[in-house]
Amino acid sequence: MSFFRSKKLAIVTVVYWFLLLYMIAALSWWFIALEKQNKEISTIRLQELKKDDPAYFAKAVQIGEAKNRKTSQYIGEGMTFLALVVLGAVFVFRTARKQIRFVQQQQNFMMAVTHELKTPIAVTRLNLETLQRRKLDEGKQEQLISNSLQETNRLNALCNNMLLAAQLESGVNFTTQPELNFTDLLEGCIDDFKNRFPSREIKEEIEEGVYLKGEDLLLQMLVNNLVENAMKYSLPASAITVKLAASDDEVLLAVTDEGSGIPDTERKKIFNKFYRIGNENTRSAKGTGLGLYLCAKIAERHNGSISVTHNQPQGSIFTVLFQT
Repeated sequence: MSFFRSKKLAIVTVVYWFLLLYMIAALSWWFIALEKQNKEISTIRLQELKKDDPAYFAKAVQIGEAKNRKTSQYIGEGMTFLALVVLGAVFVFRTARKQIRFVQQQQNFMMAVTHELKTPIAVTRLNLETLQRRKLDEGKQEQLISNSLQETNRLNALCNNMLLAAQLESGVNFTTQPELNFTDLLEGCIDDFKNRFPSREIKEEIEEGVYLKGEDLLLQMLVNNLVENAMKYSLPASAITVKLAASDDEVLLAVTDEGSGIPDTERKKIFNKFYRIGNENTRSAKGTGLGLYLCAKIAERHNGSISVTHNQPQGSIFTVLFQT
């Protein structure tokens, strides 16, 4: 399927450049033909002059000046048309390339969503069938139920991300609370991750009594996506650090991991909708390409901005800076 898609794209590209070159060649031929006609008309007008006419020289100069004005006019019109053609071609090319990339990202998103939906459903179904068909001791039952709840939480988070992305795209306005305790919200999110992933080390550098104006559900999703993203792209034995600090007019939230890091060329792209580093068929980390996109949108709606920098010696630091 990808072969035919690549072949079709190659054919469209060849046709596009052929038409562009044809338009430029036609414009050049138009200039050459008009200039040739201009020279012929000037030559005929010069031949019609009588050499014994006292005003012969003045008339010849006028004919030459008229010829030069026509040449300048043709050059000006030709350059204007050429500039419009080139600008239009560049605009069409960039728009088409952007659309093709967006379609590819959507296809990757559908592949990722299919995988993300099937995995928790299959695991939960298997656990329930095991509980139904076999008599297990209490410890194994609790473990299967806990695993099922974790997969259900993953499925719920995925649905929430997709719903929020659709709402943001449709321009839905979210009401903001006057003020909330961001410290308590952040600690609650971290406690939830510690309960779900007791083997992961999450370090807390959280300042007490930090308040922020905003919507608690959106801010919870922001924190959860950043922490979950740090877990996905770092080794299970590595630590994750969550920092919260406040000043007179700013609130800083930072999530640091010790993973492989993000290349400089990818830093701006990772906040685009559906964008994921690598290919959907080869990457091993789970995800849909919506998490960081939603983080950027949520930060923007709360008068903030998000950025990513290198963590020394390895890993990434995602920083959200809110203006209060």
